[in-house]
Amino acid sequence: MNQKEVGELRRRLRPGKNGIGHVYGCYVSPTKEIIAEVDQSLALLNEDDVESRMALLRKTLSGALGRSLIDIEFATRQVAEGEEHKLLRQLRDTKLKDEAVRREFYQKVIQSVDMGEDSYLILLAQESYDVPFRSKNDEGLDDASETVYSYILCALCPMREGKPGLGYVPAENALHVKTAGRLAAQPELGFLFPAFDRRAANLYNALYYVRKPELLHKEFIDGVFGAEPPLSAPEQREAFETALTDALGVECSMELVQAVHEQLRERIELHKESRDPEPLSVTAGEVGGMLRECGIEEERVAAFQDYCGQRLGEGAALDPANLIDSKRFQIKAGEITITVKPELSGQVEARVLEGRKYILIPAGDGVEVNGLAVELEAEPAGTV
Repeated sequence: MNQKEVGELRRRLRPGKNGIGHVYGCYVSPTKEIIAEVDQSLALLNEDDVESRMALLRKTLSGALGRSLIDIEFATRQVAEGEEHKLLRQLRDTKLKDEAVRREFYQKVIQSVDMGEDSYLILLAQESYDVPFRSKNDEGLDDASETVYSYILCALCPMREGKPGLGYVPAENALHVKTAGRLAAQPELGFLFPAFDRRAANLYNALYYVRKPELLHKEFIDGVFGAEPPLSAPEQREAFETALTDALGVECSMELVQAVHEQLRERIELHKESRDPEPLSVTAGEVGGMLRECGIEEERVAAFQDYCGQRLGEGAALDPANLIDSKRFQIKAGEITITVKPELSGQVEARVLEGRKYILIPAGDGVEVNGLAVELEAEPAGTV
């Protein structure tokens, strides 16, 4: 899925703008027991109550693709005969109305996720979306549908104690401290099935959401999708950095890292300016080309690409934003940390002076120390 397709579905999740008639779910205790089941008709709720449920579901379609929103791929065998995929299809095809299927899914989730000491809410919704036709210039025609996209959304929301607050009690015409009780917090994870690719259903993919990119809940991916869990964004960066340092050895200089960082950052910025809805990606082969341009010998480039293939997958297309921090360039030397804007990283130099290694930054006018303007002496104090 691309960002435009995610946005199209997300915009629908507003009261009165979608075909979701019911929300289902269950309330699970920290000991993995179902405390209560939910089966609510949205037609019987007021707009604020509907919006509260839509907001939780909408959150599962937020964040950056490749970080919080992760593409889950099903193998052909799974689609044909996998139990996990079959259960997801049954949920969708029965429009969540089959109680036995719902309960089987709840148990699958409960056995596949660890929410620590939190109780949590499993929230489910289904919609059959009459996808409007879009012309080549991207104009929509609501009365000219090409296909019906039937999908389910799932959100897992921790239930946490709300803060007591001063509230108005109409019956007493008075203000009293009211306890909010347990409230559904923002989802920790969730998913869309099937994926909405090229504005149509793709049964070979699901879109998985995690609130914290570093915490993928891989046991959920394995148990609910039966798919191989991907590397998280932090794991991808760690593998990339390890590939550079291990494969290049002494050739992994600050100047080389600056050059690779700058080329990846430029790609990120150009992609952002282009507003291309398709996700940006880079392969180990392309980074290998950057290394060759920096004068790295072929043997070390090949070693880098081999390591990436083993750790990240052969020919893996990775988001450059998962490989570098495009918003800053940081250098650590012992207990000292220097952080500069990435576009200014070229001004930082590594030098050896009188046998000692130094990181140098140019000091022009306007030097400040702890917010105070200071003057730098042209020569060390006491020099004649």
